[in-house]
Amino acid sequence: MGSANNGKKKKVTFDDIAKYTGFSKTTISRYFNFPDSLTLDNQEIISNALIDLDYKENKVARILANGKTEFIGVIIPNMLNHYYSEMLNRILQTYGDFGYKFLVFLGNEQEETERKYIQELLAYNIEGLIVMSFTLSSEELAKLPIPVVTIEREDRYVSSVNTDNYMGGVQAASLLARHNCDILVHINTADTTPERPAYGRIRGFLDICEEKKLNHRLIYVERGDSFEEMQESLGEVFRELDTSYSGMKKGIFVSGDTRANILLNFLIRKYGSLPEDYRIVGFDDSPISREAVIPISTVGQQIDRMAYEAVSLLVEQMDERRKRKPVPLQEPVHRVITPILIRRETTEQKN
Repeated sequence: MGSANNGKKKKVTFDDIAKYTGFSKTTISRYFNFPDSLTLDNQEIISNALIDLDYKENKVARILANGKTEFIGVIIPNMLNHYYSEMLNRILQTYGDFGYKFLVFLGNEQEETERKYIQELLAYNIEGLIVMSFTLSSEELAKLPIPVVTIEREDRYVSSVNTDNYMGGVQAASLLARHNCDILVHINTADTTPERPAYGRIRGFLDICEEKKLNHRLIYVERGDSFEEMQESLGEVFRELDTSYSGMKKGIFVSGDTRANILLNFLIRKYGSLPEDYRIVGFDDSPISREAVIPISTVGQQIDRMAYEAVSLLVEQMDERRKRKPVPLQEPVHRVITPILIRRETTEQKN
């Protein structure tokens, strides 16, 4: 009678790979832990042997051997804003391209809490960190012992991926101007300071309005920690605009699709549809802009490309650190992605 283990496939070991290739076990270990230390020819020989032998890597053993976990940490401000949830979704989807897994924390704008989160992530031996929250300065993030890439936040001392926010502001204001609005309004959050990339939306909007001598207004609202707080602050803005500019054609550029949708909902609740004297443009092209009861025109941030570029930029820096003689960055790398204006029904109503 045959053994119960006859059908069981033998696990391939480093010793098996060494015998198959004629290399020492030390050389095989170097291939997994420090591939840059081998010639390209020898790397290819071992790589082909792994295919021939149908080698299945023991990831836990590899982590214990070299301390590399293939984990990237991510800190995002919240899941309330659809932009962040979509960006996180796109980041997670890069696993198929880069093979890195992600540990995610939600920031809460408390410095000590976010520092605790980062220490927790470092305890898991993350190899890099992507930060979208605004809480900690880039100067502090740059002092961490791992590469850091930020997305759409202050980035003076760290590498980053941002939208060309200024161009986005220009696109939004120009679209509303073409609709011959009597008043152009830009709504942004009160904490959007010149150090943040999103401030470019304000500058782009104002420059177009001033260049074309358009009647315009800039309104700041509180960011809000909940949907109810966002709704309350935008409700006040809606009621004031609806009263102050009654009978005038209003072009409203809202910095963020989530807030643009809240404003749209106020209009629909009051009037049953989007009145002809309102035009609305959001920012992000997050799913809510497409799924709104009336699809919202928006400045698309190319979120999928931004997520890919952020992970790619981080992987480049992590790969460099693995080399025997790594070359540190002389200065941060800032990649800027061009926005795409997307016209939908909140600006293209049929009269």
